[in-house]
Amino acid sequence: MTGLELISKNRCFDGEVRKYSHFSVSTKCNMTFNIYLPDVALTNKEKVPVLFYLSGLTCNEDNMITKGGALPYLSRERIALVTPDTSPRATGIDGEDDDWELGTGAGFYVDATQEPWSAHYKMYSYMQLEIQQLIFESFSIDSSRVSIFGHSMGGHGALVLSLRNPGYYKSVSAFAPICHPSTSNWGQKQFTAYLGLNKDDWAEYDASELVKRYDGPALPILLDQGDCDQFYSSKQLQPSHFVIATKSSNTAIELEDRMQPGYDHSYWFIQTFMEEHIAFHAKHIRS
Repeated sequence: MTGLELISKNRCFDGEVRKYSHFSVSTKCNMTFNIYLPDVALTNKEKVPVLFYLSGLTCNEDNMITKGGALPYLSRERIALVTPDTSPRATGIDGEDDDWELGTGAGFYVDATQEPWSAHYKMYSYMQLEIQQLIFESFSIDSSRVSIFGHSMGGHGALVLSLRNPGYYKSVSAFAPICHPSTSNWGQKQFTAYLGLNKDDWAEYDASELVKRYDGPALPILLDQGDCDQFYSSKQLQPSHFVIATKSSNTAIELEDRMQPGYDHSYWFIQTFMEEHIAFHAKHIRS
């Protein structure tokens, strides 16, 4: 990992939102992220907990931090927020910008093994190993108090990261996550391109498969889904598969799943329930 380059900083809710760029050894290209730091972290008076938020298809590091409505609640709880990008960019891979479901903005939080993607698309390693270590080394963050959440593709990523790393995250939540990508178009397409045709490899990045063999400490999960979500209706998300797999397995998962009447897949949905998600994480991240 190389040093951080500060791109911008703005005062907001008794803290700062900063945008940084750095060269990633995982993706072999420049990556950007935003971080919200409450004042106690800016002045190094206190090491604060941190929430990582993973965004969905076509998004970048800016969508959630500008539209999600999280910052007043994070300020109140004195929790930092990190919003990474969703994929490598400008890698030179032929066709990486041609399809909104694959390539740029669609890293799917996997470590690609298939050419041409395998040279750069290592978003699992970037998220779990690289950016977190960079954050802990660079800011006043308590590395023992980490939680994660996300939306859609990012909800998938949050579930996968937490289930594959038992005991690391204090809690996980998701807005309309892709819950069983091995059996939906959102998943089969990307897994085939990034991972090949071996479905055992797919299972390593599929929350509904991983939860069946979770063998770790208690993991609180909050899952919100809108019943007017067009991607829910078209069976791209399949939260019921994850609920059934969780309840039928003998694991320490503490799942709260909620169907929200009238809500769709948009950030209006996310804003509505953001305060409850922050409160959920605040409860567990300090326990």
